[in-house]
Amino acid sequence: MAYTMMDLCWKLFVCIFCYQVVSGRVKRHGHYVAAVYEHESILSPNPAALVDRRSALELMGRNLDIYEQQVVDAARQGAQIIVFPEDGIHGFNFTRSSIYPYLDFVLHSQSVKWNPCREPYLFNDTEVLQRLSCMALKNKIFLVANLGTKEPCDHADPRCPSDGRYQFNTNVAFSDDGMLVATYRKHNLYFEYAFDTPPEPDYKFFDTPFAGKFGMFTCFDILFFEPAVNLIRQYNLKQVVYPTAWMNQLPLLSAVEFQQAFATAFNVNVLAANIHHPTLGMTGSGIYTPVKSFIYHNMESYGGKLIVAEIPVITTDYETNLESNERFGENLHHSCKPFTSVSLDDQVCFKEREDTPGRASEEGNELLPPIFYAEMMYDNFTFVPVWGQKGKLHVCANTLCCYLTYRRDVLTDELYALGVFDGLHTVHGTYYVQACALVKCGGLSFNTCGQEVTDATALIDFQLWGNMSTPYIFPLLLTSGITLDFADHMGWKNNYYFISKNRTSSGLLTAALYGRWYEKD
Repeated sequence: MAYTMMDLCWKLFVCIFCYQVVSGRVKRHGHYVAAVYEHESILSPNPAALVDRRSALELMGRNLDIYEQQVVDAARQGAQIIVFPEDGIHGFNFTRSSIYPYLDFVLHSQSVKWNPCREPYLFNDTEVLQRLSCMALKNKIFLVANLGTKEPCDHADPRCPSDGRYQFNTNVAFSDDGMLVATYRKHNLYFEYAFDTPPEPDYKFFDTPFAGKFGMFTCFDILFFEPAVNLIRQYNLKQVVYPTAWMNQLPLLSAVEFQQAFATAFNVNVLAANIHHPTLGMTGSGIYTPVKSFIYHNMESYGGKLIVAEIPVITTDYETNLESNERFGENLHHSCKPFTSVSLDDQVCFKEREDTPGRASEEGNELLPPIFYAEMMYDNFTFVPVWGQKGKLHVCANTLCCYLTYRRDVLTDELYALGVFDGLHTVHGTYYVQACALVKCGGLSFNTCGQEVTDATALIDFQLWGNMSTPYIFPLLLTSGITLDFADHMGWKNNYYFISKNRTSSGLLTAALYGRWYEKD
């Protein structure tokens, strides 16, 4: 049969179109479809009890049954990769001994190529890995999950525990043919006494045909330089998979709030899967790009949630918010230069002042608002109240000064405050924080500032900036109902980092610059 050129072109078009349609979803060029699952895990009623391997596999199998359903559903929606949360298969609150029956053996070396679904006979105690591998293979999807793993060690190894084995909190990644392509052992454990810290940070990533390399780390790791920041910068990664079991802490460390801030700060896509246990404050998952987020946060109801979204592949290496050369420019601590706000008519003056509570302002016609102190995130913040319809404020602590210009169209019966903290955080982890934060207070008295608040009505135009000493600044913008907003502009201007917004999308809960000064941890 003879074909005209038009016939051949049409067949080629149909072929290309069919190739791009996956289960009814047409993928745009330069995009991929990702899925994350927030899992309400089935937990052991007594995690400290000693059980046999068979009982452990039975409990884990119930969670894996749910995983399998979600993989099928995600694949039907065209997902090319799916991420599951930390502790989702076995749960938590184990002792070192009681978790042992729940641990799979995993060969951490990448020199051995292994497909657990097709080669289950190679290693013992790999039942969980086999099921995960088969899910990936049967559904032709990349799959990332978290489980407990074990590795024997020799007593000649000075780090080898007395029981002769290492136990790790481990992420595993499988390709769409079921091949184990990466393993990552969590480095920054959060009171996880059942697990060991690996001797060196793992820098682990895996390659995909649809979005290039994906980096991998877990939960508490996101707050530290090793391995999260070093991994991204050293290997120039633009996609991150992030299993977590995160307990929300307002106003600065809600799960979705910080996950978005990380994606924005590093100009990466983040696929974050959290556990869903509202009574423990655990919820908040999402698929994040630097400019858009698809999130789930639900403290009211139970059950899991699958998020599927099409997002662009990030390939550009343009300058991120962390890397501006202006950061290292002229020191302005003792000078004043105008900086025109993008959201307010007034000009902002970057200048540190020595005003004290009750002292007349520089204009001499008004008293400055009082300075007060309140605990926020277990840290002693220095605050000034944000009064009136508009104004300019500043507050300092140690070497950090924070500045705010603001305007609200309608005055509401809500107290806001501008807070600063520059010091070592020592509760539930030790790490150095520099923070400038505009927060809604829990009530109308000063001692309620810093409390956890979930609802607000005030719509505020603002610009917030500070003379941060670290280049690692995470911009937080949280609105009523634990929803997210994006700043209009942010970045470095001389020695100051700023964030600005012309009217929040809903009532403002938190607008903050959360700086991590890693060298001072």
